Amino acid sequence: MGSKLTIPIFVFLTTCPALGASATPKTVLRDGFFLSGVDGKVTPSENKWSFELDSDITDDTAILKTGTSLQLLPSVTLEKLAADTKERSSTNYRLWARVTKYKDENFIFPIYFLPLSKVELPQPPKPEEPQQQQSKLTINEPNDRLAIPEEIIAKLSTRKILRTEQLRPPLELKQDSIIADRTGFLRDSGRDASFVLDALGRNVQQLSFKLLPCQVLELAQQKQAAAPDPIRFKIAAIVTKYKDHNYLLLQRATRIYSHQNFPR
Repeated sequence: MGSKLTIPIFVFLTTCPALGASATPKTVLRDGFFLSGVDGKVTPSENKWSFELDSDITDDTAILKTGTSLQLLPSVTLEKLAADTKERSSTNYRLWARVTKYKDENFIFPIYFLPLSKVELPQPPKPEEPQQQQSKLTINEPNDRLAIPEEIIAKLSTRKILRTEQLRPPLELKQDSIIADRTGFLRDSGRDASFVLDALGRNVQQLSFKLLPCQVLELAQQKQAAAPDPIRFKIAAIVTKYKDHNYLLLQRATRIYSHQNFPR
């Protein structure tokens, strides 16, 4: 029998990063992450409002460093916050909010806030020099040029005094609401997207809402971009309002197949 030839094989092991591994930690929080009492500074810029973090924020996967500035999404709470900043000595706030994610960028949907500064009170007026006391007005005196009837004087003495605040209507409190299982279509694309509620063949006015950036919107837009015709979606969303414009923050968007029994 012939002798067997043994060939040594040398295996060299090298360390290399795993496929898809990131050399730097992620800086985008997951969609739906909740901020509970986070301190920061509110800043208006270019017709939008931003919130600058006073501390690091993490969702156990990604981390946002101190000083990171995130855009505040239009909402009822943002409108109240913008009005509150006009009365404060500084714009530092504690914020409760929901984080959204759209195309690798985070946004903040504010829900509640607390100011961290005092109300800026007007300066008291400077003391003025004492003026001579004006003579007391007399009514129906012998030398009075204008005589007032006694019945009018009686009404003036017993009339009820109304303050200006009593004449104003009570302040209407606004809040977000929820819609569920409503069908409609996406219109436009990107950050200018809107959702039009489906009338389902009825002769009624179609309502349109601007859509706020979030991961559900991004996925719905991807489905629409891959289809040749408009897709009908059934949605659940938060309804909010800012400067007389209605907005939707999508929570769920499910494609509906008409089976040719719905009009296009």
